[in-house]
Amino acid sequence: MMMIYKILNKLHTSSQDFHQKIYTKICVSNGLKLGKNVVIRNNVSFGSEPFLVEIGDETRIGEGATFVTHSGFTVNLRKLEGYETVRNFGHIKIGKNCAIGNGSVILQNVEIGDNCVLGANSVLSDSMPNNTVYGGNPAKYI
Repeated sequence: MMMIYKILNKLHTSSQDFHQKIYTKICVSNGLKLGKNVVIRNNVSFGSEPFLVEIGDETRIGEGATFVTHSGFTVNLRKLEGYETVRNFGHIKIGKNCAIGNGSVILQNVEIGDNCVLGANSVLSDSMPNNTVYGGNPAKYI
C-alpha cells in the first residue's frame, strides 16, 4: 500500500512541476524577465501583469510566493467621486542571488537588492537594500 502512495505522490508532484513550468513560460512570453539559473518552485503567482516583474540571476523563489503588481482595491476607489480614473500599478524587481521564502507576498513598487533573503510567509511592501534579510508581516529588517 505504501508503494501506491509513493507513486501517487510522485505523479502529483510531477504534475505540479509541469504546471509551474508551463505557467512560467506563458508569463515569460507575456514579458516576465528572468535571469539565468532562476529556480521557481510550485504555485508561484506572477499576477495578471507579469511584464512588471524582473528577477535577477541565481535567485530562488519558494513555493506559493505571490507577486502583486497592482492593488485590487482600486475597483472600490473608482466608485468614489474624484477617484474614477485612479490606477495603482507598479514594478517588482528582485536582484541577483536572492532567496524568496515560501508563501511570501511581494507588493508593487518594491525592489529587492542583490544577495537578499525574504523569510517565509513575509509580506514585503518596502524595498530591501543589498545584502539584507527581511521577514514578517509586514516584513522588516532582521
